[in-house]
Amino acid sequence: MASDDSEEPQTAFDDRVEAALETLPPAEQRMARFFASQKQSVLLGSAAEIAALAGTSDATVVRTARSLGFESLAALRQMLLTDLTGTVSPGKRLARTLQETGNDSASALRHVVGLHESALEALKRPDMEAAFAQSIDILARANRRHIFGIGPSGAMADYASLQFNRIGLTSSALSVSGVALADRLLWLASGDAVLMMAYAPFYREVEIVLDQAALHDVPVVLISDNLGPLVADRVAATLPVPRGKADHLATHGGTMVLLEAMIIALAAKAGETAFDSLDRLSTLRGAIDKAWVKRGTRKK
Repeated sequence: MASDDSEEPQTAFDDRVEAALETLPPAEQRMARFFASQKQSVLLGSAAEIAALAGTSDATVVRTARSLGFESLAALRQMLLTDLTGTVSPGKRLARTLQETGNDSASALRHVVGLHESALEALKRPDMEAAFAQSIDILARANRRHIFGIGPSGAMADYASLQFNRIGLTSSALSVSGVALADRLLWLASGDAVLMMAYAPFYREVEIVLDQAALHDVPVVLISDNLGPLVADRVAATLPVPRGKADHLATHGGTMVLLEAMIIALAAKAGETAFDSLDRLSTLRGAIDKAWVKRGTRKK
């Protein structure tokens, strides 16, 4: 009989839980099953938050992780992350997404709009608002901002860098991979800040940027839906923005909304600097194309 591709695949973590279940006391059995069935919550939550969701104590959370053979909750998360990000190919992610949307265009539209509505709801949470305010303070104080992102996030890093520069906040995009990244990291210096969009798996480029930031005592603001718990001790603030369902095609609308909120918030912090920079932009455009002169500037 052909297998049902809509079912979640059995992972190495699931196998470990199954093998250990009979040896665990009842409270730890329940916790281990929670680990296996609520992987995203385990990845994103603290021990206390996981305990609250599971209806147990944070001591039970940590004890169960050790009973499953992990040195710590962080080590358990690392295996979960590997399972969630390393077992599903892009083609399978697309297939799972299409199984939910079908071939109907209207269904695809409703599906994606629903995902973005969920992401926007997450952006409204009080904890997100507090982390956002902290992140804006870090970015506004910096001498220079470096926005990191590769792949699809690279395009967003370029966009954020362009918009930050327009409001007078000197910025550069760390939007290349491989050895080309080295040239852009030459600009990183004490007094700067890094805005990082990064997701599991833990790419070498991410590790190098974090290492260089630590070397120069540069704070890092992380935007991610799954990497936060693994690098919590290496970043100054984390903004957990959902990118849709696990093992489905990632969606980036929530991240774009967050970046555009950052542009507005940073412009408010910059004050006259933002207006002066935009006036200069208008003048430069007019020098290139006289049609822009008709639009004028704030000062005229």
